[in-house]
Amino acid sequence: MSLDKAIEYGKEKRRPYYRAGRYDLTCRPNGGCPYCENNRKHKHKKKDCACKDQLKEYSKEEESN
Repeated sequence: MSLDKAIEYGKEKRRPYYRAGRYDLTCRPNGGCPYCENNRKHKHKKKDCACKDQLKEYSKEEESN
């Protein structure tokens, strides 16, 4: 059944999207607005920082040896 037919016969069950727009009008689920993107990638950014710190410590140990 095509989308047009489903709408015509009342079989369309998807809810319409009502733009959250709380922080950015272009905001969508898993979107690219800076606020949502930073929230979504927070865990990965923390891991990256921790890895970089470990590499710095390792390089300092190598230089001292």
